[in-house]
Amino acid sequence: MINPYKRAGKVNLNATLIAEVIVFLLLCLFTVKFVWPPIAKALDERADKIAEGLAAAERGKSDFEQAEKKVAELLTEGRNQVSEIVANAEKRAAQIVEDAKAQAITEAASITEQAKTNAEQEINRAREALREQVAALAVKGAESILRREVDEKQHAQMLGALKQEL
Repeated sequence: MINPYKRAGKVNLNATLIAEVIVFLLLCLFTVKFVWPPIAKALDERADKIAEGLAAAERGKSDFEQAEKKVAELLTEGRNQVSEIVANAEKRAAQIVEDAKAQAITEAASITEQAKTNAEQEINRAREALREQVAALAVKGAESILRREVDEKQHAQMLGALKQEL
């Protein structure tokens, strides 16, 4: 086998080792100075984005929980308002029914009173007509009996007194 570290028969191990160490140190220096900063910057940016994403997710979760609570409160409030509106509508309906009943009773009483008044007027008219007929009959009867003495003034006074008695 051929040894790559041999040169014309003699091995110079120290110079090769020193050269490799120098190249390695230059490579490390180059990496630290030119390669590592962009990588570190990219890693830092990525870590910041991840942290921002986690914070945004946490804020989103918190906002979602608050929104759920708000929705639940609004639903409860809406249900309460609906219940209140229904209760008010039922009360109003009952009040309308009661008012209608009271109005119907009042109108019935008014109609009954009007009917009584009309009936009394009709009765009075019938009585008056009957009185006049009775008076006319009485005059005819008296006239036929008293044909000999007919005095209209006395006769009218008698009929008036008769009407009042009836």
